[in-house]
Amino acid sequence: MSLLQEEREIILSNEYVDNFDFAEVEEFVKNASKDLFISHHFKNQKKMLVQPRGGFPTYEKQYALYEFFVKSDVDVLPLTIDSNTRLNDYATAKKMLRLSEENEIDMLNGYPLVSHGYRTTRKMITHFNKPVSLRHGTPDARLLIETAIASGIFEIEGGPITYLLPYSKNFPLDKAFLYWKYVERVCANYSHLNEPINRESFGPLTATLVPPCITIVIQLLEMLLSLEEGVKSFSVSFAQNGSMNQDIVTGAVLRKMAAYYAKEINCEDAAINLVYHQWMGAFPQNKDFAEQLISMSTIIASMVGADKIITKTREEASGIPTKEANAKTVANTQYTLRILNGLPNVVDEEEEEILTQEVKDIMSAVFNDSADTLWRKVFNCIKNGIIDVPFSPHIINQNEMITVRDKFKNIRIIKRGNVPISDKCYKYEKSKCDLTKDTTSIVNDIIHDIGIMQW
Repeated sequence: MSLLQEEREIILSNEYVDNFDFAEVEEFVKNASKDLFISHHFKNQKKMLVQPRGGFPTYEKQYALYEFFVKSDVDVLPLTIDSNTRLNDYATAKKMLRLSEENEIDMLNGYPLVSHGYRTTRKMITHFNKPVSLRHGTPDARLLIETAIASGIFEIEGGPITYLLPYSKNFPLDKAFLYWKYVERVCANYSHLNEPINRESFGPLTATLVPPCITIVIQLLEMLLSLEEGVKSFSVSFAQNGSMNQDIVTGAVLRKMAAYYAKEINCEDAAINLVYHQWMGAFPQNKDFAEQLISMSTIIASMVGADKIITKTREEASGIPTKEANAKTVANTQYTLRILNGLPNVVDEEEEEILTQEVKDIMSAVFNDSADTLWRKVFNCIKNGIIDVPFSPHIINQNEMITVRDKFKNIRIIKRGNVPISDKCYKYEKSKCDLTKDTTSIVNDIIHDIGIMQW
C-alpha cells in the first residue's frame, strides 16, 4: 500500500464519515457522465461558461437552488461549503444541519458536505448532470475533497496560499502546503480514470487593493504546485479590480505566463483555463448600481476572453443572496454574453511590459531561494515578504507593501516592501500616483479606494 493510500484511509476513518468504499468510488468516477466534468466542457466549449455561487444547509434547499439555476441556463453549478466544515469542525456542522432540518431555519452559511455524505449528495449531482464546482476556503481540505469527488464534484477550488492568506490568521502555512499536496495527488490519481479533475486557484485573494503582479505570481505558483503532482487540468483566475484597462492587461499576462511556466516544467500537455470573478470587493447598496457593476464585469470578462465567469448578485451588500437573485444574475449574464458575442481585446503594451517584468522578477526570486522543493521556496518567500498580500490577516504575511489607486483607478505599488520588483518597474508604478500628499491624505485615499464601487 502506498503512503498516500495509507494517509487516505486514516483521513477517511473520521468518526463523522460514513463508511467510505474506495473501490465503489473509483468505479463511479470511471463510469461517470462526461457532462459532470468541467474539464470536458472547457475542451469542447463554444462560449464562456457561467457559474454562480450558492450553498444552503439542507439537501432540499440546495436541490431547489439547483433547479432555479438550471432554469436560468447555468453552465456550472456551485457547491459553497459552510464555515464549520471549512474549519474541520464536523461535529458542529452536523448539529447545525440537524437544527436547520428540524426548524426550517438556515443555521449554516453553506452546504455541510461531509455531514450529508457522498452517497446522499451524489443523488443530487447526478440528477442534474452538470459540472459542479466546490467552493470552500479550507486550509485542510483533505476529507472534504475526498467526499466531493465521491459525490461527483470534479472541480476543486483553492490552494495552500489562496485559501490561507485571505482567510486565516494562525493556521500554519507549511501544514497547508502539505495538506494541499495530498489534494493534488488525489485529484491526479482520479484523473486517470475518466476526464481530468479540474483544479482552480482562487485569484481574488483579499479582494482589497491587490496589485496584479502579486495575483499573477500566486496563481502561477499554485498552478505549478498542482501540475508537479500530476494534475492535467488547471484554472488560473483573477477578479475585476476596478480598472478595465488593468484587467485586460492582467488577463493577457496571466494567460501568457501560465503557458510559459507550465512549459518550463514540461507540463505543456496540461489544459490551462482562465477564470474571471465579478467584483469581489464591497458592493453598492443601490441594487441598480449593483446590476450595472455586474454587467460591466461581464463585458470585461468577454474582452479578456475568459473561459469561465463567476457571478455575483444585486443583493451582495445586504446579506446572503436568495436563490431567485442568484438565478436572475445567471440569466442576465448569459444574455449579456449573447449580445456581446466576444469583444476586441486591445492590450496596453507599456502596461503589459511592466507587469510581465514584475511577474518575472518575483518568480525569479522564488526559484532562486535555496530551499530544495518548490513549496518550501514559496513558503520562505511568503515568510520573507518577497510575496506580500495587502490586507492579509495571516501572521506570516509581511503586510509591508502599500498600494493605492491612480487617477485611472489602476492599483499601483507606492511602497514595495521586500517584493523584488525592479527599480524601473517601481519607478513606473510610483510615477502614476500623486505622492506629494501627506500621510493622512494617502491613508484617506486608501480607505476610499477599498470601497470604490460603493460610491
